[in-house]
Amino acid sequence: MSVHLVARGHSARPQDFDGLVAIGQVSHPLGALPVEVTTELEEAFSHITDDFLALARSLGRSPSAVFAHAPSATVVASDLGEAMAWVGLVKRWAASPRRWLIICEDPWLFRQLATISGVSVIGCPPRLWLLRSILAVRGFVARLAFSIQAAWWAAASRPVTPLGGVWLLSYGQETANGEDAYFGSLMTQLPGLNRALHVDCPPGRAARLLVSSGPGSGFSLHAWGSPVAALLRLPFACWRPCRNDRAGPWGWLVRRAAALEGGTGQGAAILWQILCQRKWLAATRPTVIVWPWECHGWERDLAASARAAGIHTVGTQHSTIGRFELNHHLGAHSAGVAALPDTIVCVGELFRRHLEDWGIPADRLRMAGALRYPAVTGPCHDVTAPVFVALPSHKAIAGQMVAAVTRIARATGRKFLVRDHPMYPISFVEDEWVRRAQGGLNSQQSVSAVVYAATTVGLEAVLLGLPTLRYIPQGCVALNILPNNVTVPTANSEELVAALDNLTPPPPLCRTEVFGPVDLAVWRDVLNPEPMLKSL
Repeated sequence: MSVHLVARGHSARPQDFDGLVAIGQVSHPLGALPVEVTTELEEAFSHITDDFLALARSLGRSPSAVFAHAPSATVVASDLGEAMAWVGLVKRWAASPRRWLIICEDPWLFRQLATISGVSVIGCPPRLWLLRSILAVRGFVARLAFSIQAAWWAAASRPVTPLGGVWLLSYGQETANGEDAYFGSLMTQLPGLNRALHVDCPPGRAARLLVSSGPGSGFSLHAWGSPVAALLRLPFACWRPCRNDRAGPWGWLVRRAAALEGGTGQGAAILWQILCQRKWLAATRPTVIVWPWECHGWERDLAASARAAGIHTVGTQHSTIGRFELNHHLGAHSAGVAALPDTIVCVGELFRRHLEDWGIPADRLRMAGALRYPAVTGPCHDVTAPVFVALPSHKAIAGQMVAAVTRIARATGRKFLVRDHPMYPISFVEDEWVRRAQGGLNSQQSVSAVVYAATTVGLEAVLLGLPTLRYIPQGCVALNILPNNVTVPTANSEELVAALDNLTPPPPLCRTEVFGPVDLAVWRDVLNPEPMLKSL
């Protein structure tokens, strides 16, 4: 056997093996450092893409799959794909002549790895029943708490029911100048649009938006919810995979994904969105609905409900679509094109081609430009300036990046400006070499390079012609936000110094290919299936 699999409390000696790998959060007094797994895990993820898409299609056939993210093949809200990548990597190690010791305390992943030919289990597997029970209880309590809150929100809200019209379904987030964070100034440029706010936006915020933005600007979907349905149905809304998937070749990972997602209140939130939007459609009978498109479960339900009612649906690309964001891939959805909006509006030609390569029919794709990414002037390139470090929302990856640049700064004297994610800040010790950036990349006068992981700041840096480096974390997969035909150098913590020393500006990339100018004529056409908007 080439791979020996152990959990906590094992008696294996690391010195008897050629390599030691720790998967996940492992606490063990071994006296040996684990092998860093960085690029290899990302490559393994790329190799399991077809399997991941096929599994997502199968999982999507479950009636309750709408309550989960794993059946959408999303890597932002589910780590099912990452767990599959670990399996693929261990299969490769099991076929090699080296002797590996793998420590894994994840009870489901441990059992999945144990099924691989060439893997020998030492000792007992991690306990499963206790964690499974804790997650089940925690999930029910979270869904029950959400159902009580949703019932109160529904009772305290009053529905507004203008009939027909074009509706933007947004999240109630606004920019500093009061524009919608997803649709920019579209409501100002095309008067007569209505805005409904997703249930993620509390009614209080929706009411404030209504007052600040004027009538027709902030209707909350909570107003169309039923308090009785909230209390009776939401606590029990969770994903239950079909038996064939639970017993299939990825069975332990499917059970893991269901337990982890079921340990939260997300199923209740998704069902509440579905119940509210269905009543909203019946009450208002829009002619067109537009929303930020990611093809999650509630979006697929919205597209199906609207199509049945003869309502035209438009999904807008609101951010980058990287090569790992497979929820946009047609092959991830068992319903095929029926899972898609009638029209998908792209921000740039590069992404339009990307989606077409992923199976989205060309006749559903329209180019309308970027509402969220106006052209800006960025910092100049100065080899004597600090390195700008853009942290992702993933706190574990952000922590790795801060630790890496702190170590490098103190060893080399190189200066770094660290910009954490605005919604997920992290604390770190500042000194003369490592400082917290005041403002984003566009607020800096000069930088020597940009280091990023899983944030669109990396793409912005490439568009500005700045030397750009993508950080590869240890032990997990960072979302690669770059589209298929854009690449930059990569480095893990150990490779970072050498990579920065040899980093040069990227090849020129035309901004309008990525984030095109807003074309109001296309928007008028997309939002104009009826004569109502012909005067816009």
